[in-house]
Amino acid sequence: MKKLIGMAAAASFIFSISAFAAPQEGRPQAQRQSRPAARAPQKSEPVGHGYIPARGPRPTAKPAPPARQAQHPEGNQHPNYSDRSGHPSAPHVHASNDQWVGHSSDRDDAHYHVDHPWEHGHFPGHIGRSYVYRLTGGARDRFQFSVFFWSVAPYDYDSCADWLWDSDDIVIYDDPDHVGWYLAYNVRLGTYVHVMYLGPA
Repeated sequence: MKKLIGMAAAASFIFSISAFAAPQEGRPQAQRQSRPAARAPQKSEPVGHGYIPARGPRPTAKPAPPARQAQHPEGNQHPNYSDRSGHPSAPHVHASNDQWVGHSSDRDDAHYHVDHPWEHGHFPGHIGRSYVYRLTGGARDRFQFSVFFWSVAPYDYDSCADWLWDSDDIVIYDDPDHVGWYLAYNVRLGTYVHVMYLGPA
């Protein structure tokens, strides 16, 4: 008899624990769980990591005053475009609002002057976020995707030093300010450079 009472008491105890642990019908899920872990605060908005801007940069509103040209170092040296913690020093695009950081020089910027614009014709492929191209080889002075060849503006060489010329994904955008140039946006890094179309293979 003592064994029977002991077994009944044990069964009753186990049943009450499992009933307590089981979800209560009708109670919202949030009340059954402990509070969620707090998210770590973001130090800066993301750049790159697969983000593709919805549009290219807007045209520069007005010609830059002469003092603006003097702010750009000579040769291949660039201003540091790292406007927030963790952002690259190269020209880049903010994922939150498609702001093209670093695209602020006017049409007369000598770094992007071309004597014979569109010498090799206009790019016949897709422009804008509708199509992503995979780089298949070359280097900054002559690279390829699909059957098309391109070159990076010499002034932008430092801005693409960490591009993977045989595997990075890029998107081509029109450059609204510099005649003869397009903008190649690196999807992995979120950075961009001025590029010239050199024609098909």
